[in-house]
Amino acid sequence: MNKQYTLKFLAGLIAVSVMQAAAFSRADQQTSLDEEEVTLRQYTFSWMFTESGTMKPRGGTTKGPEVQLDRRTSEAFSNLQAPNLDAKERDRRAILAMAGDYRTSFDFIETVGFIESYQPRAPYQSWGTERVYVVVNEPDFVSLQHIIVMHFLDEDGFESDAMVVKHWRQDWRYEDAEMHAFQGHGAFARVALDQASREGAWTQTVYQVDDSPRYEAVGRWFHSPGMSYWQSDDRRRPLPRREFSVRDDYQALYGSHRITIIPAGWTQEEDALKLVLDESNRPSSSQPYLAREAGLSRYDRVLDYDFSAGDEYWQETGAFWSRVRHYWSALYKSEAEFSFVKSVEGVPMFVALFGMAGERFESLADMDEAIAALLASYVTITPLAAG
Repeated sequence: MNKQYTLKFLAGLIAVSVMQAAAFSRADQQTSLDEEEVTLRQYTFSWMFTESGTMKPRGGTTKGPEVQLDRRTSEAFSNLQAPNLDAKERDRRAILAMAGDYRTSFDFIETVGFIESYQPRAPYQSWGTERVYVVVNEPDFVSLQHIIVMHFLDEDGFESDAMVVKHWRQDWRYEDAEMHAFQGHGAFARVALDQASREGAWTQTVYQVDDSPRYEAVGRWFHSPGMSYWQSDDRRRPLPRREFSVRDDYQALYGSHRITIIPAGWTQEEDALKLVLDESNRPSSSQPYLAREAGLSRYDRVLDYDFSAGDEYWQETGAFWSRVRHYWSALYKSEAEFSFVKSVEGVPMFVALFGMAGERFESLADMDEAIAALLASYVTITPLAAG
């Protein structure tokens, strides 16, 4: 990747972080909604007796150009609905149906509070346009990479150049024998799955933008005419950026999610408890749960949106990110327990890796060495307790 492209990409990434921070700040400060914003910023479970200004949705406030939704039944969905498929192949086709081009929307809101004098936090809304790539397609394993490509409109209606951000990744494995479960405070531990939990099931492992692990869950696909869905079990997961950037009174989400494939896209619904952990990752004995949160992410297929900048980025950096994936895969195989921190000496892991993705290396060995050296300062191998 040339230096100019790298700088442009990093500038875009920094701009997104700044915009998010500004949006959080504005959301905390504003106490009233004008009529136009009420119309545009919709949300449900609206806490109708709560003062309206305190429930103004926070999150992305930018605008982009109009997109053309593709409301037709996708070819991928038709393939999923084909007759005479065995159960595993229908599952695989459901997973592969998540690939493609989308307008995305994200909605999260606390629905129930458990503490005395509870006051609900402002809901969160954001949006994006992203392409989901099939990275690996094997009989027992599928990997999907999300890449955001966004164009913004300024106050005069002028459209910006494309802003590209490598987003999250999801790996699916059939009848997985084990998983690394999130414990809390950046710690993960290997957990064996018994035969009953494994049979006919798929694990979904979700990775952060820098390919570090986020959480893993196990569940099964269910299919019927018009839709297919996968329901996870209940697992801990770390706080997402939308939460850890504005609060520190709890340490994990505990809950499940459901992915539903529909003719023109897919959705992810989340049901989570906000869990307080002590330093040993045990639930607080006095008040383990603060609130329940509902989340809904929509992926609506779009037509004729220019994702070429994302294709270019992925083509130029794909080899690098494959070696980052290799690092974590090797760690998963060799270590039963490990932990990592998000930032070292003020440098977030994702910033360090995104910068390295634009560098040139003489060989894969040099690339592997550089990745391992960088991540050594963020990752800690946890020795198993004796006995």
